[in-house]
Amino acid sequence: MKNIIEINSLNKWYGDFHALKNINLNVKEGEIIVICGPSGSGKSTLIRCINFLEKFQKGKIIVDGTRLSDNVKKIRQLRSQVSMVFQHFNLFPHLSILDNLTLAPIWVHHQPKQQAVDKSLQLLERVGIRDQAEKYPNQLSGGQQQRVAIARALSTSPKIMLFDEPTSALDPEMIAEVLDVMVELAKEGMTMLCVTHEMGFAKKVADRIIFMDEGQIIEQNQPDMFFNQPESERLQLFLEQILG
Repeated sequence: MKNIIEINSLNKWYGDFHALKNINLNVKEGEIIVICGPSGSGKSTLIRCINFLEKFQKGKIIVDGTRLSDNVKKIRQLRSQVSMVFQHFNLFPHLSILDNLTLAPIWVHHQPKQQAVDKSLQLLERVGIRDQAEKYPNQLSGGQQQRVAIARALSTSPKIMLFDEPTSALDPEMIAEVLDVMVELAKEGMTMLCVTHEMGFAKKVADRIIFMDEGQIIEQNQPDMFFNQPESERLQLFLEQILG
């Protein structure tokens, strides 16, 4: 399978703070990668660079054959292929669930309204909440809102899904319902990069798990080796802390 993402010698600074240090990473089409590590290790910054939500100062990122640059047309094209689900759901509170989903397809991608509505209802069915289409975000639970956010991210038929700690703002009983949707996406062959501390999810679906610390990729491996034979002391300590 071909590489759908190629990252070479990526460096990112915020002022004097060196947030990403010489990151090299290739992602194959259909691969599911979980990125973990302590707070402030650069995980979210890395996936935000892939979507060009964060600009980087050195190195290069190629997504599905397109090299990221300040070219507005290329960025618009990229955003239709790469969707992102955030920690906080970022739904428009004054719009119904259905209107939240149809907004971008109609106004950004110029889809006919009925086509956008039909597809949005199909996506809500896919994430198990079609019956909530006419409600507003504040009438839904956190888990339901995050499932709406996933459906909205799928509305542009992306090739790649990025998840930035999608369950960390949820109550424990709501986490499973969101992870279930993500597991189904993984089964369908979607290319996914997921920043998460949900290690059960990582064991279940990840092709590869990446451990980051202080802006660097410290270690990466298949789940079995990652959990059972960590090579670095930093990863061993992290797993002891997170798994107990």
